[in-house]
Amino acid sequence: MSLPDVLDLSRLQFAFTAIFHILWPILTISLSAYLLVVEILWVRTGDIAWYRHARFWGKLLLLNFAVGVVSGIPMEFEFGTNWAPFSEFSGQFFGNILGFEGAMAFMLEAGFIGIMMFGWERVPKGVHLFATAMVALGSSLSAFWIMVANSWMQTPAGVTVVDGKLVVTDYLKAIFNPDMVWGVTHMWFAALETGLVVVAGISAYYLFRRRNPEFFVRSFRLALVMLAFVAPVQIWLGDSSGVDVFATQPAKGAAIEGHWQTNAPGTGASWSLLAWPNQAQQRNDWSLEVPGLLSVLGTHSLHGRVTGLADIPRADQPPMLPLLYYAFRVMAGIGFLFMVLAFWTAWVMRRARGRLDALLARRRLLLAWVLSIPLPYAAVECGWIVREVGRQPWVVYGLMRTSQGVSTAVAAPEVGASIAMFLSLYLVLIATFFWFARKWLRAGPDLTLQPPGTARLATAPASGY
Repeated sequence: MSLPDVLDLSRLQFAFTAIFHILWPILTISLSAYLLVVEILWVRTGDIAWYRHARFWGKLLLLNFAVGVVSGIPMEFEFGTNWAPFSEFSGQFFGNILGFEGAMAFMLEAGFIGIMMFGWERVPKGVHLFATAMVALGSSLSAFWIMVANSWMQTPAGVTVVDGKLVVTDYLKAIFNPDMVWGVTHMWFAALETGLVVVAGISAYYLFRRRNPEFFVRSFRLALVMLAFVAPVQIWLGDSSGVDVFATQPAKGAAIEGHWQTNAPGTGASWSLLAWPNQAQQRNDWSLEVPGLLSVLGTHSLHGRVTGLADIPRADQPPMLPLLYYAFRVMAGIGFLFMVLAFWTAWVMRRARGRLDALLARRRLLLAWVLSIPLPYAAVECGWIVREVGRQPWVVYGLMRTSQGVSTAVAAPEVGASIAMFLSLYLVLIATFFWFARKWLRAGPDLTLQPPGTARLATAPASGY
């Protein structure tokens, strides 16, 4: 088979493994942070309910962490097998950053998660809290270094190319590249939002079925309070990230908005609410537009210049424009939905005035939270599609094309066979995860658990929340 076949299959392989793997780290990041808050509440208040929450939600974290580790291993090897020219070209920075992630972040997280999960009756309370904090820090550091590497691929800085190889001239400039701040924060808040929606959704499931409502109203309320802050901040970060994209990657910005013609000086670029981009014809087949709004969204000015795709060489335009266009809208739409749902629920709970029966009576609201559980995952996947497909045809923006970074020594049939193998492995992994998750969900919390060194006392159920 030809090089395009190998390139397409290698891209498909990496996309498939990345799409599956990203499902797990985002929940690890958010659940570890949530559990840190829960354990701090237990240490400060001595309320045994928070201890039981930490034990219950910790099981989900451990299960998620295990699948995340296994699913991420193939991606490391793909850089050497399928993308060797890219690894050789960018290894002085990209390879070092991945090494930092493994040494500084993953080892920290993996080293303390055993104490966090199995040290409840073996280490003092303060030591256990420290272990939980280290797991939360390690998972966030992992996200930081991974996003530093990816942001550098989007907006490379601090490097020069000498004799066809990349040489780092300023490490700090490379790390703090133009996309880094927005890329790291937007991804980290997306992970937090995912975990909070999952906790709220699972808690709502128990409330909907009226199982241990006094227990789960706590986790539901805590997740809601945190989400009421995270959701609007995430929308602001997304907006700021979008402005940065239009400034640093105009082809990606134009692609995700179906924008073809650069607006004339003194006029605003129109924003299409819905459209169908046609790359072959270099136009939209149809479009519902709001005059002047794209300049406001993309540049935060009424007459800001927004470069159209028609002014960008065809060879430098991102592919699969309808996918990019609608993936962006799905991601943004879900983000706004979560903010509305969080504030609506806060209003309902305020009207309930702490009465648990009043909250349990809002069956549709609880069901909405249960049905929302898959949505943050869909938003994250759509965000990565926008981020990665939008960078094409570059693997390192402006420095190395994706076609130059693929390995030619690996035959297309071999890549196809490995995709089938990974598909089989990931099907086993996700089936195993859901089997254990179902057992965990059906068992529910252990309301007889007592903190180490305390007498076994009965806990009276709370009448409100």
